[in-house]
Amino acid sequence: MRRIYTFIAAVVAVLCMSAQTLNIKVGQVIYAVPAIQAGEMVYENGSNLTVMGKTLSLADITGMYVDATEVVDNMVSVNYNGTSATITVAGNVARYIEPSVTGAEVSIVQSAEVSELTCGEITYRLTGASDNGLFHMEGSYKSTVELAGLSLACTTGAPIDIQNGKRIVLSSKNGTVNALSDCSGGTQKGCIVCKGHLELKGKGTLNVSGNTAHAIYAKEYIEMKNVTVNVLKAVKDGVNCNQYFTMESGTLNISGVGDDGLQVSFKDDVDREPEDTGSITISGGDIKVSVTAVAAKGIKADGDVTVTGGNIEISTSGSGKWDAADVKTKASTCISADGNMAVKGGTFNLTSSGGGGKGISCDGDLTVDAGTITVTTTGGMFAYVNGTTNDNYTGNTDNLASDYKSSPKGIKADGNVTINGGFFNIKTTGNGAEGIESKSVLTVNDGTIVINARDDCMNSSSHMYINGGDITVIATGNDALDSNGNMYIAGGVIRAFGAGAPECGLDANEEEGYSVVFTGGMVLAVGGGNSVPSTDASTQAYVTGSGSVTAGQTVSVGNGTTTLATFTVPADYTGSTQGGGNRPFAAPGGGGPGGGPGGQGGGILITCPGLVSGSSYTLTVGTTTSTVTAALKGSSGGIRP
Repeated sequence: MRRIYTFIAAVVAVLCMSAQTLNIKVGQVIYAVPAIQAGEMVYENGSNLTVMGKTLSLADITGMYVDATEVVDNMVSVNYNGTSATITVAGNVARYIEPSVTGAEVSIVQSAEVSELTCGEITYRLTGASDNGLFHMEGSYKSTVELAGLSLACTTGAPIDIQNGKRIVLSSKNGTVNALSDCSGGTQKGCIVCKGHLELKGKGTLNVSGNTAHAIYAKEYIEMKNVTVNVLKAVKDGVNCNQYFTMESGTLNISGVGDDGLQVSFKDDVDREPEDTGSITISGGDIKVSVTAVAAKGIKADGDVTVTGGNIEISTSGSGKWDAADVKTKASTCISADGNMAVKGGTFNLTSSGGGGKGISCDGDLTVDAGTITVTTTGGMFAYVNGTTNDNYTGNTDNLASDYKSSPKGIKADGNVTINGGFFNIKTTGNGAEGIESKSVLTVNDGTIVINARDDCMNSSSHMYINGGDITVIATGNDALDSNGNMYIAGGVIRAFGAGAPECGLDANEEEGYSVVFTGGMVLAVGGGNSVPSTDASTQAYVTGSGSVTAGQTVSVGNGTTTLATFTVPADYTGSTQGGGNRPFAAPGGGGPGGGPGGQGGGILITCPGLVSGSSYTLTVGTTTSTVTAALKGSSGGIRP
C-alpha cells in the first residue's frame, strides 16, 4: 500500500512539473489523462482512485506511467493486434463509458448521460488487425466510429455491432483501406450492424463481406458521402436498411450477393415516422452493382426512387421465379421502385440477361427530366405454365393471364410515363421484349429516344402523347409505337419502324375505336399497316406510299423543288423479322389517303408541317420516286376519349 502512495505522489509531482499525460492501465484499457485537465485526483478508502470523475479500483489498476502523448478530447482509440486489443480512453470522457475487452473482442457501453451538455459526441477510432475480433457499442447519443486501417474478422457475429439507435457516422479515414468480415451461420443481420441511422463517410475505402446475412444493415436510414464501399460478398443483400437511403458522392460497388444489391424497406405500420418512406435518393457518386440471384434486384425501394446525378451501372443475370404466395411471376430488375421514380440527371448503364429481366420498373409513375439512360435486355419471356416455369417461353400467350408471365422490358411503369428530356438508348432482343411500356399514359415532351426492340418499342395501355423530342424506334417483331388509346402527335421528330403486316410503325388501336391524331411534328412511319387519323381533331395532313426501305436510305417528301421533310433510315435497321428472317421492308401498296390493306394506310407514312390535304407531292425512297396525295384523315378507326 505504501508503494501505491509513493507512486501516486511521484506521478503528481511529475504532472505538476510539466505538461505530460498520465496513463492509467486497467488490464487492456488505458485512461489517458492530460496534466492540464487532471485537477484533483481523489484517493479514498484505501481502495479507489478518482480521476476526472472516473472512479477506478486500485485492485484493477495494472500500471501507471507518464509520457508526452497528445490526448484528443472525446476520443476512444481501439487497436487490434492479432488475438488482443487495447483501448485508450481520453480522460474527459472516461466517466461516460464502460469498456471491456476479452481477447480481441471489444465492448463499450456509452452512458445515457452523454449529451451536448456533458461531453458531446464521442469518436471511436479503430485500427489494427484481428482474425477473431469485434467492436460492440451501446448508447443513446450520436457518435462517430472511425476506421483508420482496420482489418477485422469476427468468428462469433458481426465485427461492427452498433446497438445505438441514434445517428452513427462510420468513417473510413482518408488514405486507409479497411476490411470487415463476419462469421457464417450466425444470427447477426449483417457484417456491419447499426441499430440507428448510419452515415457512411470518409475518403478511404471499406471492404465488406457478409457471410450470414447482409453485408451492411441499418435498422433506420443510411446516408453515403465521399467514401468508397466495396461489398465483396453477402448471403442476402449487399446493403439493406429501413426508412431511406441517400447517396451524395463516393463509390458503392456491390457484387457476390445472394439477393438484392441495395434494398430499402419501410416499417409497414400506421405510426411510422414521416421520413420512414422506403425511398432511395441519389444525387452523385458512382454505383456499380452485379446481382445473379433468381428474380434479384440491383436497386430495390419499397417507396420512391429519385436520381439527380451520379453514375449507375447495374447488371442482373438471374432467371425469373414463380411466387406461389403472391400467385404471380417475378423477374430480375436493375432498378425497382414500389412507388414513383423521378430521373433528373445522372448516367445509367443497365443490363439484364435473365428471363423477364427489366432495366427500370416502378409501380407508380415514372418521370424523366434529364440524364442518360442505356438499357440492354437479352432474356426471353419468363412464364409459369401448367405448374412449370420456363425462362424463355415462346408458346401462345393469348390464354395466359398477365400474372403468369413476365416479359423483358427496357423501362416499365404501372403508372404514367412522362419524358421531358434526357437521352435513351434501349435495346431488347428476347421474346416479348419491349422498350418503354406504360400501363397508363405515355407522354414525350422532349429528349432523344433510340430504341431497338423485339416487341413494341413504346407501348401505352392508355393514350400516348408526343409533343416533342427526337425519337428513333425500330421493332423487329411488332409495332414501333403502340397506343392502346388514342395516339396524339403534336411535335418532335419521329422515325418509327415496325414489323411486317399486321404490325406497323404507328398503331393506335382502331379495333376499339381509337385513332392517331396529327397536329404537328415530323413523322416517318414504316410498317405493315400504319394507323391514320380518322377524326376531325387531326389538323396536320399526311401522305402514304410504298417502296423498299433499307438502312442508310433517305426518305423525303416534297413539292417541286421544295422539300418538306427528309429522314434517314437508321444504319442498324434490318427490316422486319415477320415472314421469316431479316430483310429490307417492302411496303405494301396504297398511295392515297387511307390506302393500303384494311384502310390502315400504306407501308410508308409521312406527316409534317406544310402538307395540304388534297394536294399532290413527290415521295422519294432512296432513288425511287412516286406521286402521293395528302389527306387529313382516312377510313380506319375512330376516336374515343
